[in-house]
Amino acid sequence: MGNSGLKQHYDTASKTGVLQLADCKFKEIPIEVFNLSDKLRNLDLSKNKISVLPDEICKLKTLKQLNLETNKLEVLPNSLVNVKKLEMLNVSNNMISLLPQSFANLSNLKQVYLNNNKFNIFPKQLLGLHNLEVVELSNNKITEIPYGMAEFYAAELNLSQNEISAIGEDMHQAPRLKILRLEENCLGLDAIRPSLLRDSKIHTLNLDGNLFESKQYKFYLLIFDTNKSDQF
Repeated sequence: MGNSGLKQHYDTASKTGVLQLADCKFKEIPIEVFNLSDKLRNLDLSKNKISVLPDEICKLKTLKQLNLETNKLEVLPNSLVNVKKLEMLNVSNNMISLLPQSFANLSNLKQVYLNNNKFNIFPKQLLGLHNLEVVELSNNKITEIPYGMAEFYAAELNLSQNEISAIGEDMHQAPRLKILRLEENCLGLDAIRPSLLRDSKIHTLNLDGNLFESKQYKFYLLIFDTNKSDQF
């Protein structure tokens, strides 16, 4: 995209609050983005080659949606916490392995897309975020769902295509969780606790591609007399 085309995008964004800069071959965020700091609500920088999210991101005080999908990010800065109005963050298809501790203070987050990254530990910074609705963590290297999920407030969690072999014993206490996707992990049938089937609010539990057959799981459901749906 030429300079004239970019200028038109910036001019439009100054009026609409929406800036679309996907697939522009950027290696860093253009300075012009931060000149719109008091106007931007939606920023799309997906499909670029950005490797560093600068501390200046904290200037985007009015930003609600940030799309950085398919870049070259390895870390997110602590300064992201100052983007206090942020509701949607998409950093899928990057190389991120950890979230900064300050991430736990992004209290307005509703949707978080972390799929296709390098996580090997479930990011506990997602616990306690009361406005969460959707968390996408598929296609990482996570090995377990930790204890503490009673503080996980999203309605939908996708952990498919990880390496999960254990589920924390308080998973059933996740207060709003209705959809849990765990396809293509390393779960044995004994990892599926009766409490998860009987006492949770989950109505859709996807378990295809784990270490047991569908008929084994269906028999397990019968034992505990549960109506939880499955997606074998």
